[in-house]
Amino acid sequence: MSTSSVPRSGSAAQLGPAHPPALRRTPSGPARALALFTAVRLAGVAAVVAANHVTGRPLVRDLAHAWDARWYQHIAAHGYGHLIEITRQGAVQTDWAFFPLYPGLVRVVTTVLPLTSGQAAFLVAAAAAVVAAWGIHRIGDHLYGGAVATALVVLWAVLPQSVELTIGYTESLFSALAAWSLYCVLKGRRLWAGSLAALAALAGLSRPSGFAVAAAVVVAGGCEAVRRRGRVPVGLWAGCLLAPLGWLGYVLWVGRRTGDLLGGYFEVQRAWSSRFDFGAGSLRFVKGLLLHGGVFVHTVDLAIVAAGVLLFCLLCLDRAPLVLVVFAGVLVLVVVGGSGDFSSKPRFLLPAFPLLIPPARALVRSRRARPAPAVLVVGALAAVSLLFGAHVMTVARSPL
Repeated sequence: MSTSSVPRSGSAAQLGPAHPPALRRTPSGPARALALFTAVRLAGVAAVVAANHVTGRPLVRDLAHAWDARWYQHIAAHGYGHLIEITRQGAVQTDWAFFPLYPGLVRVVTTVLPLTSGQAAFLVAAAAAVVAAWGIHRIGDHLYGGAVATALVVLWAVLPQSVELTIGYTESLFSALAAWSLYCVLKGRRLWAGSLAALAALAGLSRPSGFAVAAAVVVAGGCEAVRRRGRVPVGLWAGCLLAPLGWLGYVLWVGRRTGDLLGGYFEVQRAWSSRFDFGAGSLRFVKGLLLHGGVFVHTVDLAIVAAGVLLFCLLCLDRAPLVLVVFAGVLVLVVVGGSGDFSSKPRFLLPAFPLLIPPARALVRSRRARPAPAVLVVGALAAVSLLFGAHVMTVARSPL
């Protein structure tokens, strides 16, 4: 039998309220969780391929070339400043909107292996998804034990929007860097100090919301400094100082290229209708959907975002470590308060895996009391994930 792990006194794992004993802890390796995760995501790929076959589309092309994926691959092949599109409204969209780490890795893979850019993009995304699942398992096991850790990984695998973990997008890479960065903070040992700084900086280079990792590390470090009266581990200080450099460095680089050091990157994003408007765009979308209706995908998108907000409230009530709360909270804030195409918002929530901690703990409790219903719930979620992923990729063709 297992019991919930309570962070040890004086450990950086106490970057938030200590957890009350609830579930017994059984330390476990990640093999079972990763096997389940891989099986679900391979089934997701198979569902997309099958749907493409039924609809007469190329079987695997969408996995690597859909929507933004072609921008990443163009950057990988030609660098920045070579792809520009003008929208119907006259906005000039450039490739500077896309952060460099993912296309850089795609370029490395195509240089080392005899693969096309599309194949390399899919390989990097799929491999990063497994690494992310491993990091999520380590966090769950460290805080709550093996059963909750496995449930956490499985729930992440069966999210409705989890099809995006195995297409040529950056969410899986960002999730991997974020999970391992947060794990380093929770471990709080000198051995992890250099890893924390490097991983957090790289997370900032992976996508625009990468600053969520830096924000979590800095806030957690500041609270730890107050709690310890300035006596904070050197590694955490280093993480606080270096974590923002990846994101900030790219933003300033784009600003320099555009001639506006501080505002250039944000002007680039505005051309993509992406800016923080304190939720005005989201409210307009919800109002329009409620008054006039909309396509099925938009209804599901709204349900996913609403569930994300609810799960964040539950995460706070669950007294999760502060570093996890801040990371998830920043991502939820960006999704709710940002403008842009609402159909992309579920994808932006995908890396916010701490939101799944409360349902993962509840699922483990339920499985011990009544195993059959718990299994049915997970099975139903998996079926919804596979069907919705295939629908979005091949039928709805809604931009992700």
